[in-house]
This record gives sequence, C-alpha cells and structure tokens, in this order.
Amino acid sequence: MNSYQTLSAYYDRFTEDVGYAVWASFFERLFARESVVPALILDLACGTGSLTKLLADRGYEMIGVDASPEMLMQAMNNTMDCEPRPLFLHQRMEELDLYGTVDVCLCCLDSINYVTDPAALQRAFERVYLFLEPKTGLFVFDINTPEKFARIDGESFVREDEDVFCVWQAAVEGALCAYQFDIFERSGAQWSRAQETHEERIYSLAELMGMLEKAGFTEIRTYGDQSFAPVQGGEDRIYFTARKRD
Repeated sequence: MNSYQTLSAYYDRFTEDVGYAVWASFFERLFARESVVPALILDLACGTGSLTKLLADRGYEMIGVDASPEMLMQAMNNTMDCEPRPLFLHQRMEELDLYGTVDVCLCCLDSINYVTDPAALQRAFERVYLFLEPKTGLFVFDINTPEKFARIDGESFVREDEDVFCVWQAAVEGALCAYQFDIFERSGAQWSRAQETHEERIYSLAELMGMLEKAGFTEIRTYGDQSFAPVQGGEDRIYFTARKRD
C-alpha cells in the first residue's frame, strides 16, 4: 500500500496540472502572514521533490523526507542543479529524526491522509513538534476533506500521454478511501501493465485539531484551499497551520 514502486516513474507526468509554483507563492504569503522568516524548511512527504526544488530555487535551505525510496530517487534527480542541494532522508513521518530543528515544516498534497493509522499520525505530529524551532516553529499541512472523499467515491479518473495511460478508481469504505491504479506503458508495439493500490484515511477537522493539541501545538488555524478565508464547509482541500510556542 502507498509504496509508489511503479507510480513514482510517472508521477511528475501525471501531476503537471498541480501548479507547484502557485503553492510555493501561497506558502511565502503564509510565512509573511505568520511573521516567520524561515531559513531551513522541511518538506515532509516530499515525493519527487517538485516543491522542494522550487523553494530551494527561491533561496531556502531544504530538507526533504519521504517514506518511498523510489520517490526520493526521483527527487534527487530533479534537484541535481540546486545549490545548495536539498538533503533527502528516507523516513516515515512517525519516525522523523532530524539532525536539528527547522523553522517550518510543510506537508503537502494530502500526505497527511496517507497516514491511515491515527496512532501513527499522532506520533508524526509529535515528531514534527520535536524538530521545530522553539517559539517560532510553524507547521503547515493540507488535507483532502470528508466532502471530497464523498464526492469521488466510485469515480474513475484518467491520465494519458503518447506512451502511458493511467486509470484509477476511488472507493470509500468506512474511514478509508482506496485508489486502484492501472498503468499501461507502450514500448514499440507492445503494452505492459502495472498495478498499485493506495489508501487515504478520512480525518475530520476535530480529530486533527485534537491530535495537534495533544502534540503540544498552539494557535491552530484552518483555511480554505490556498486562501486565507475561513473554512465554510464543502471545500475539497483545507489547510492547517500550527505553532510551536515553548
């Protein structure tokens, strides 16, 4: 589950519409809003390093952490021209172990939902808290909302280009949403098929706020998708910010 053993090679091709530059600019506005001037940023669950690279190019020192060695290989290749190059670590969120503290921890693209064990997510929040800079550390993450999972339940989605075709289906059962990926790649006249299954957990705002508070975070805020508007209900994605105030 959630290994990206096959999907990692195609991930960037299928997420060209994500708009990482828009995300990076939103985070910089958020830093200003929170009166944080970060030097060192942790990109937790960094994937192929697209956001890591953009922020590194904007002058931030970056650490990227991911549980998938295949995704980290892509991230290392994608950031070869960065100076200084980001540091990449192969770790699960709940086992986060850094060499020191960071000013900001970002965890993007519903990576929090990918932690399907609530106890593991609680440990992850505690590890993030431990490695944030005291008094000023900022934790920022987004989630897919329960409303989004209800909307995509039973739906199928397709991504394709000249030589690769990917279709995935979403199925919600209880608090879990399973994605079944079928990837077809052409080599000459032949097509090969690979399959992966990923899972995300549906977390409520109240659950996540309780976990953050238990981990020690304060000043917990939620925002609509890439905006500073309060959550109205019905959003597909919302953002959390939380502070470490020792």
